[in-house]
Amino acid sequence: MSSLEETKYILKKYNIKANKKLGQNFLIDDNAIDKIVASAEIKKNDLVIEIGPGLGTLTSKLLENARKVIAIELDEKMIPILAERFKLYNNFTLINEDILKVNLKQLILDNNVEGGEVKIVANLPYYITTPIIMKLLEDKLNIESITVMVQKEVADRITEAPGGKLSGAITYSVNYYAEAKEVTFVGKESFIPSPEVDSKVIKLKIRNVPPVNVLNEEIFFKIIRASFMQRRKTLINGLVNAGIIKDKEKLEQIFKQINLDLAIRGEKLTLEQFAELSNLIAKSI
Repeated sequence: MSSLEETKYILKKYNIKANKKLGQNFLIDDNAIDKIVASAEIKKNDLVIEIGPGLGTLTSKLLENARKVIAIELDEKMIPILAERFKLYNNFTLINEDILKVNLKQLILDNNVEGGEVKIVANLPYYITTPIIMKLLEDKLNIESITVMVQKEVADRITEAPGGKLSGAITYSVNYYAEAKEVTFVGKESFIPSPEVDSKVIKLKIRNVPPVNVLNEEIFFKIIRASFMQRRKTLINGLVNAGIIKDKEKLEQIFKQINLDLAIRGEKLTLEQFAELSNLIAKSI
């Protein structure tokens, strides 16, 4: 049975519809599903955490490849469907919870005593993509990779090189924690119901060590966020307006110290320049 036929059957059987409030769009493209699983490079000893399994179309493929799959689903209506569908699988655990509230460090600790790699796979709701990705990265989990499907524009921003035309705050933040690459394009027709925009699958391979030396990560990320909150302003004015450093003259001296143009905008900086700038600011305040 194809994913399309399967999805239609389950929706009819349980008499349910996609929850617009939760941004639900059910993936029905078998080719996309196969590419997600293949790019995640799941091995027999791996623990997979799936965020937002929905009807379980992707889950069934993950269960065939992983030692264990923990599915975290917010929508209560999906829980009995998933529980019934995978009741015979001894490598399946279902959690009805908001991913932003789950203690993932403890969850991994409790479920990975075998010591295999931990991989996160998800088809993320568009409205909450960035908070989820940043939580997964900022929690500094003991994971190997994150393979997710997101809105095309978000994927393009994340996989852009820092300082590139499409770069934004998330570009730099993700690049600090992981190597991001595009896996595949997924058109809007690959879902039921069809969203208004296309999607892409991306893979974030977690770095063992950040690519730059940062003295104070809190200041580093504050500077990055501030530089993109007011993109039309110069970086100096953006940082002063954000209250990161109130003495404009002192900030200008720091810029001169690392040969930064006083009129430069944040989007033009490399990750290394942001690190250098944040280190000097951290030392001065």
